[in-house]
Amino acid sequence: MLLEQMIVLFLLMGVGFFCYKKSLITDEVSKKLSSIVVNVANPALVLTACMGEEKIRGEELLTTVVIMGVMYPALLLLGVILPRALRVEKRARGTYSAMTVFSNIGFMGFPVITALYGNGALLYATPFVIIYNVLIYTYGVSSIRGDKETERGKGSFAFKELLNPGMISCIITIIIYLLDMKVPAFLQDAVTHLSNLTAPLSMMIIGASLAVMDVKRLFTDGKLLVFSVIKLLLVPIAGIFIIARFVENPVILGVCMVMLATPVGSMNAMLAQQYDGDYETASKGVALTTILSVATMPLIATLML
Repeated sequence: MLLEQMIVLFLLMGVGFFCYKKSLITDEVSKKLSSIVVNVANPALVLTACMGEEKIRGEELLTTVVIMGVMYPALLLLGVILPRALRVEKRARGTYSAMTVFSNIGFMGFPVITALYGNGALLYATPFVIIYNVLIYTYGVSSIRGDKETERGKGSFAFKELLNPGMISCIITIIIYLLDMKVPAFLQDAVTHLSNLTAPLSMMIIGASLAVMDVKRLFTDGKLLVFSVIKLLLVPIAGIFIIARFVENPVILGVCMVMLATPVGSMNAMLAQQYDGDYETASKGVALTTILSVATMPLIATLML
């Protein structure tokens, strides 16, 4: 199942690669497609998290919230420490920080969770997705855009710029989720169709970026390789080992494992292109960790579950 999912990812990247070589995707088109993903498709994907009929409540919701309250601050702290420990150049630190925190939990994580535990397990993943997207449209944007802002001496961008379409969709999602509001079926269908654009467009853009990149450099970039080992092996093993000391529910443990073990999310590259960040590093991070995760995710699942 995991291998099939990886093949889908690589096929989509291959289409983007081919389209760039045939000039169907240019640098300008790629940036506009990134804008569509960041401002339309992914916000729609966020909204789908609150549109199911069932939602977790009570003790299970509390357990999930407590895990998120520990896991994400730990990842944010690691995102500050790791780039400096690896002596990453200043211009790429923000991108490395974002890649540390934000994994491919949607397109890759959800199918894996469904295959392991059934569709019902996605209920436990929904709160993670909501908080994940709140963070990616605040901390993620700030980190990635900060790479360029620091060089210009402008510092952090204005708070009002956080009120982007992605953040607005997060706020709406939280309101709908907490108030248990019913969304009309026709709106659900429209939002779902838009959300389905996220995976193919983002992976095609990554493929297009590989068309102008020396792929051999993916496996000769020492810092990126060390980062990938930490991201794909050490972080999920340590995380699940700690969480398992306090949580007995195997489904919640499995969801946490997938949240931590998936490779760098393609949204890191989309945001880097949208906000003039270090797009090359983000694209390389997505591509390399996606390739390596073919081996690391099954290994983590075998060791921890």
